[in-house]
Amino acid sequence: MTTTPAAPPAARPKRRQGDRIFAGLSRGAGIFILVALAGVFVFLAIEGIPGLTQPASFYAPQASTFVGYVVPLLFGTILAAVIAVIIAAPLSFGIALVISHYAPRSIAVPAAYVVDLLAAVPSVVFGLWGINVLARKVAPGYEWLYEHLGFIPFFAGPPSTTGRTILTAGIVLAIMILPIITAISREIFAQTPRLHQEAALALGATRWEMVRLTVFPYAKSGMVSAVMLGLGRALGETMAVAMVLSAGGGITFNLISSSNPASIASNIANNYKEGTPGKVSVLIATGLVLFLVTFLVNFAARWLVGRSERRMAR
Repeated sequence: MTTTPAAPPAARPKRRQGDRIFAGLSRGAGIFILVALAGVFVFLAIEGIPGLTQPASFYAPQASTFVGYVVPLLFGTILAAVIAVIIAAPLSFGIALVISHYAPRSIAVPAAYVVDLLAAVPSVVFGLWGINVLARKVAPGYEWLYEHLGFIPFFAGPPSTTGRTILTAGIVLAIMILPIITAISREIFAQTPRLHQEAALALGATRWEMVRLTVFPYAKSGMVSAVMLGLGRALGETMAVAMVLSAGGGITFNLISSSNPASIASNIANNYKEGTPGKVSVLIATGLVLFLVTFLVNFAARWLVGRSERRMAR
């Protein structure tokens, strides 16, 4: 009985020099980002942990403990960011869909450039526009909301006469994160397999039915990623919120009154320059809380995207 010799193992393809260089640079960039992130966390932990146990005078007049001091700030941060996402996400998806599937190329390309240019506008410019233009324009609208919808806790009033409310700050943040969500969604929508779209149209689906049945299911994970990235940007925004918001402290769901909760980032920007060493450590501790919240948001986004991709792979 003769046995056939085993086939020699296939030789691994030789990697080109350019591929090795690119792989090394990519790996080094990833490691550098992780090291920088760890460095930021270590700095915030070392400088901020003393702020957790400062005397009550350092948290006055808002509170007497660090928890009582940071909770209203965290509430304001999340509230402004959620308002921004609620406003920006539908608009961003609609704009991205128009650019990728509805508008002719002669309109879609310039529109995409204009949306992308919004991302290059400094936040201080948005803040100046918000306080000098938007706040004045929306103040009469807040009066109308108070008169007609005052029974809803969000519009219980009394309305702010200056328009510098948490809702105005949320609108400004929505405009700031709109290009991020739009750009990512546009690219995801454009990558939907052409055969799937043509098959849906061939079966008699309308343009909207084709989008709903082929584009949205394919792009769902990318849409979640876009929203979470926009949320992360809104959570950490500083100057625009600090300039627009007239913060009064406390926790309230009233969106149109003058009593507004401050955000962590705007509170740091407003108080860091004139703070004593003990007060600075308290502010850095609040920055550590914001860092952890942002990290958890991005971690949750990555988990949601991974779960969606695993479901689609089945």
